[in-house]
Amino acid sequence: MSDKKANPNVAAEQFGKVCEILDRHGRNPAKLIPILQAVQDAYRYLPREILAFVATSLDLPPARVFGVATFYAHFTLEPKGKHVVRICDGTACHVKGSMTICEALRERLKLAEGMETTPDLLFTVETVSCLGACGLAPVMVIGEKVYGQVTPAKALAAIDAILAEEA
Repeated sequence: MSDKKANPNVAAEQFGKVCEILDRHGRNPAKLIPILQAVQDAYRYLPREILAFVATSLDLPPARVFGVATFYAHFTLEPKGKHVVRICDGTACHVKGSMTICEALRERLKLAEGMETTPDLLFTVETVSCLGACGLAPVMVIGEKVYGQVTPAKALAAIDAILAEEA
């Protein structure tokens, strides 16, 4: 029989990154949003079991922590890829063909209908309402890098470059 259930250090080991983040923020419930941001940076999403652990660690009701995590669009409860690709579908970008870019990326990455993230967690492809760069339409952002006047070919070249770096 395993001693895991009897060992109080298992949670600390399992959630080591989270414990470090909580400690950096003084385990202060008033710093919930920066704590969740740091957790998401570490895990690329907010796993439900970690939300419960954060709630317990901050002596907050789990519903409050979950409520904050689901209220803000920045947070996600689903795993994201290492490289998040955002395609603008605002009016200017849409008119200039942003959806053809999205379709080309989804085809190249073999993303089935309803899927945003590749099974290897390397890429997530999202459409967003506006990236605030209408003069560069259509616009795509990968991580922090902005690509303006994107064509499907340019978008695929950017993906191919990332795949080559990752190989």
